[in-house]
Parts: sequence; structure tokens; C-alpha cells
Amino acid sequence: MAVLSATENPFGGVIPAPDGLDSDPKIFSEQLERSLISWREDGYLVVWLEITHALAALIPVATTAGFRFHHSGEDYLMLTLQLKDGAFIPAHASHYIGAGGVAINERDELLVVSERYHRDASRPPRFKLPGGALHEGEHLAEAVVREVQEETGIETVFDALVCFRHWHGYRYGKSDIYFVCRLRPLSEQITIQEEEIAESRWMPVQEYLDAEHVSDFNKQIVMAARQHPGIVPTPLEGYGDPERFEFFLPPGQEA
Repeated sequence: MAVLSATENPFGGVIPAPDGLDSDPKIFSEQLERSLISWREDGYLVVWLEITHALAALIPVATTAGFRFHHSGEDYLMLTLQLKDGAFIPAHASHYIGAGGVAINERDELLVVSERYHRDASRPPRFKLPGGALHEGEHLAEAVVREVQEETGIETVFDALVCFRHWHGYRYGKSDIYFVCRLRPLSEQITIQEEEIAESRWMPVQEYLDAEHVSDFNKQIVMAARQHPGIVPTPLEGYGDPERFEFFLPPGQEA
């Protein structure tokens, strides 16, 4: 029986073609057994086996052969098998990425929101910066403008990246990086995203900094946005596709 059709990566890994897997678990089991013998003889270190949702019946065959789950998407599961003891298998995505916007208008008022799931009628509202998670393939500067507009209805322009927070033990045991961006508001009329936001307002910055129910973290990042120039989106000529790469450098440091 022929070895499964596969490609290789630069790190000693072998990658069976997902569309070359037989849908019959018995036939697949025989092909996989023969292939593992061949790949070990050829000196490969790790097998990266992608099984689509349509071929989910093959997953028990793979786990019986020693494969372990690595990560999954909506329509596939990626499994791995070390062909050599101690072979390195890099982890899948380890971080969430989010961004919040510091938008201050000409009256020195800060755009803030209070989220519904943090609302407690017995306590004052907890106001924070509008923001949220980046979508896959979305630039940071685009994401924070989108999130602010979705939550508050306020149109803004990205100005600078001023600081970030790194936090371990977040959702599903992953880590989280939260970027704080200074934005220039282009509109004033607030229209909240009622599914997530209980209240949004323009609050005098000093009132926000003096408020007891605002966390020290939120106060610090607002002060950072007011006091420091930050770093700005800066295209680097000849370095990658700008649709894929995003660079931030100090103002005036363009190539």
C-alpha cells in the first residue's frame, strides 16, 4: 500500500495532504501505519496531520496511532506525532490581542464606556476605555478605530500607540496583550452598542483621573496617552506587503 501523499517543512516535519486521506477508517489506518514506518526511516521528526470536519471519523484512528491534538479551526483538527523522542513541536497561538482607544475631544473630555456585564446597581458604574479584540488579519490601527465606532458610534482617526499591558492566565489559559492607542475624535454624538454597552459618555479627563471607581491601570494609560508622543504607524519601503505587515516607530523616524 502506498505511503500517504505529503510535503515537508524546513524543520524536519512531514505534512500529509488533507485531501489525500481516505474516508474509510480501515483503509486510512493501513495507509497511516505504512506511512509512519516510511517517515521514520526517512528521518522525519514530526508528523502534522490535518483532518477536516468531513473526515472526522478518522480522528480515532490517528489518536490510536499516538497522535495528539495540537489545535483546531472551524472545519479542521490538527494533530501531531513525534517520530523521534524529544522532537520540538511549537505551540499554537498563545496570546489574545486587544486594543483600547484614548479619545479626548477639544474640551478635554475622554470617551468612556461602562459594560453591561460589569454593571452592579449597588455600585457606581465602572467606566473604561472603549475597545476590544482584533479580528484575524486585521491591523491594530484599524481594529481600535473599528471597536470604538462599534461601541460608541464615535468616528476617530488613529494617532499613536502609547503603551501596552501583557497578562498571563487569561481566557482558556492563554495570555493577553492589550494595546492602548491615542485616537483623534471626528464626531461627538454617541450611539452605544446596546448588546454590550450600558452607558457611554464624554467625561472630563480630570474627573476620570480623580474618580475612586476607576482602576489605577486605566488612570495610568490615560495619563500616558496625554503625556507621551507614542509611536506611530510607519511603512517601511521594501519590507513586506503592507496588507500583512504593520510597523510602529517614533514620530519623525521614517526611513
